Amino acid sequence: MMNQQETDQENQKRKPQPNPYVKYSAIAFQMGAIIAAGVLLGRWLDERAVNETPWYTLGIGLFSIFAALYLTLRDLLKK
Repeated sequence: MMNQQETDQENQKRKPQPNPYVKYSAIAFQMGAIIAAGVLLGRWLDERAVNETPWYTLGIGLFSIFAALYLTLRDLLKK
């Protein structure tokens, strides 16, 4: 059996786990912020370049979606 000192040492080694609701809410806000920033940057570039078709919005928006997915999956798969 473990004595009190060993039990205290094991409890100190364990890191406190964040609340799952907080973790997943933060991930959702992170995804939204990345995608919104990409779309806003694309719209700004399209306005400055006076494009008839919003190529910058499409390109940077898609890139930001993939970046947000990559970061989300990396966070979810982290141990």
